[in-house]
Amino acid sequence: MEPLILPMNKRPSFGQWLKVTWLDILTMAAMGAIGLGVYEAHPAPSRSFPVYFQDGEIVYPQFAYPLRNEIVPIWAAALLAALVPIAVFLICQIRIRSFWDVNNAVIGLLYSLITAAVFQVFLKWLIGGLRPHFLTVCKPNIPVTTSQETGNGLNFIMYDRSICTGDPDEIDDSLESFPSGHSTAAFAGFVFLYLYLNAKLKVWSNYHPAMWKLIATYAPILGATLIAGALTIDEYHNWYDCLAGAIIGTVMAFSGYRMVYASIWDWRTNHIPLNRSVPFPGAGASAELEDATFTRQVGWGTGAGYGHGYGKEGVVQGGDVRGHGAGIGRKPVAGSGAGRYRNSEDIV
Repeated sequence: MEPLILPMNKRPSFGQWLKVTWLDILTMAAMGAIGLGVYEAHPAPSRSFPVYFQDGEIVYPQFAYPLRNEIVPIWAAALLAALVPIAVFLICQIRIRSFWDVNNAVIGLLYSLITAAVFQVFLKWLIGGLRPHFLTVCKPNIPVTTSQETGNGLNFIMYDRSICTGDPDEIDDSLESFPSGHSTAAFAGFVFLYLYLNAKLKVWSNYHPAMWKLIATYAPILGATLIAGALTIDEYHNWYDCLAGAIIGTVMAFSGYRMVYASIWDWRTNHIPLNRSVPFPGAGASAELEDATFTRQVGWGTGAGYGHGYGKEGVVQGGDVRGHGAGIGRKPVAGSGAGRYRNSEDIV
């Protein structure tokens, strides 16, 4: 059976879209169900931990912090990681106006978020770790007269959760600190947005961009870092939990972006959505949606191609040649001063 080939410059019908996307939808639903099931499961390992030395001193005071309310709840972190990027994708369509750009961006974002979430819940379930407020939630009860009978390990100072008298659900949660779900979600969503903005604004490409583009591109990284950092303030996670979550989220964001766009760092092609059924021709060749950028500076997004702006001899060429013109050689408007472009969009 021949694969359905849909042109990238035309919006498909819902039926056509479903024919090429149904497997992803089914996979996402299955992964979501698996992730939710694992998230609700009790911690798998029986982890040993010390409480007191024989002289009564707490062994690990870093696990004795008080239980506080989360500064950023997990549901809020997940919503921010999904809705903020989607809102930016839609805002960019003011100029890009491409169904397939939005489609690929949202699908790639979901690849990143869902895969990262399932990855981290399996680690939480099978490995886990103690939250900074574990001892407060555990409420350990160790009778002094029988401490040597209930403990294990050297000098009988190691115990398991059987000595805990606190709420069972809170104890389960406090045994699943590693890795941080907040950090995983934040970096999976916001690093993907960072890659999208870099591609659409052409921050590192063939011209000198305005500073606001650099700020806009790195704003998602700041947001993700703030969400992760807040977890060390409310004592819900250790720093290494947040670092592990950030690494997982970042890896999934890069993977998800590259699955739906032609490249990550190649400024000539990293803005071009990939077709499911037609191979990308490569940099320098004419490709569908090669003008799908938000910026209009030096001819980007105006049908001038996506090349480096220089001809074979290193001389600035006009913007008509595919693969070699990005509008750098556009003629200035008469009487307006050398180097000025024809309209205000050209400087944004």
